[in-house]
Amino acid sequence: MDMNTLTSKPTSMLLSNATGTKICVTQNPSRSNHQQCYYMDLGWIRRDGSLKGLVYSTTPTKSITSVERSSSRRFKARAFSEEQEALVVKSWNAMKKKNPGELGLKFFLRIFEIAPSAKKLFKFLNDSDVPVEQNPQLKPHAMTVFVMTCESAVQLRKAGKATVRESTLKDLGATHLKYGVVDEHFEVTKYALLETIKEAIPEMWSPEMKNAWAEAYDQLVAAIKNEMKPSN
Repeated sequence: MDMNTLTSKPTSMLLSNATGTKICVTQNPSRSNHQQCYYMDLGWIRRDGSLKGLVYSTTPTKSITSVERSSSRRFKARAFSEEQEALVVKSWNAMKKKNPGELGLKFFLRIFEIAPSAKKLFKFLNDSDVPVEQNPQLKPHAMTVFVMTCESAVQLRKAGKATVRESTLKDLGATHLKYGVVDEHFEVTKYALLETIKEAIPEMWSPEMKNAWAEAYDQLVAAIKNEMKPSN
């Protein structure tokens, strides 16, 4: 399905929240016979009672795809293919043989190098008099975040959606909201993550692998953002 059709041209859609949903896209509403129809399994993404997007899969499933509405009210589709999954799994298996703790520390130090103000988000850094890289709480925290992010990428297709271990997306959303994490922080983190992986496995790195990790990260962030809402 060409999602550009949904965002760049007048469309009408018939949707129902059920397996085997029929979606009909009319490229020109004045010509009702000029229509393409698809059968998909749909799941809704809602926030504060309003529709924010949907997740769909086709049969046979070649990718896990999410469609979300941006602040400009345009829908953007994201997919994670079998090929991307293979690249992520292969590279993560290689990184696990190294030192995840050191990789996590490099990951966070790269974040602080790009955006020094990000250190203000971590109370244990603000209350410390030692250099950031020597803070005893940073390395274990950094390793936890790094491993969680990588494991989420590995599990994306198997789970059919972004998931996390040792926590929940709801808790992560609440924590990120509490500490004032914004889009710019997510973008800096994404760049730092990709650079850390690239340096860890330079012999395996490729544009395709970069895109695979970027896609997995974007889907995790989208899931976290979906939970970043004030509690009632």
